Amino acid sequence: MTWQRNRSIRGTAMAEAAITLPVVVLMSFAMVNLAMAWYAAVAASNAANYGARIGSVTQSDPIGAAVTAAQVRLDTISVGTYAINGSGGGYRGAQVNITVDWAVPNYIGGLMAYIGGGGQLDFAGTALSTFRQEGW
Repeated sequence: MTWQRNRSIRGTAMAEAAITLPVVVLMSFAMVNLAMAWYAAVAASNAANYGARIGSVTQSDPIGAAVTAAQVRLDTISVGTYAINGSGGGYRGAQVNITVDWAVPNYIGGLMAYIGGGGQLDFAGTALSTFRQEGW
């Protein structure tokens, strides 16, 4: 009797694991993917702020200095792809605008197709920072 009961319990545990393991793996991949997107968003925001600040205190070619500073800040980041644009500046009090577009590949989109959803869309966003150009 005890042998049959132990076999039944082992079978139940195997069935439970077969049901829960794919869900746990999918949730783990989702957490890692969302953490990468969050990291890229924070890195883009920090680079935009840094670039706009450098551009606001630079007297000659503030937009060039701002874009270069933002690019230098992003060169060390290995997660995602980034595009930097700058506008404004040129006189005291003008706005120096730095926009950083970021994108991170969606690794869970392919896995979601197995359960009837998802797609291969990337996680993407934009970080904008504006400072007023200083002058003296």
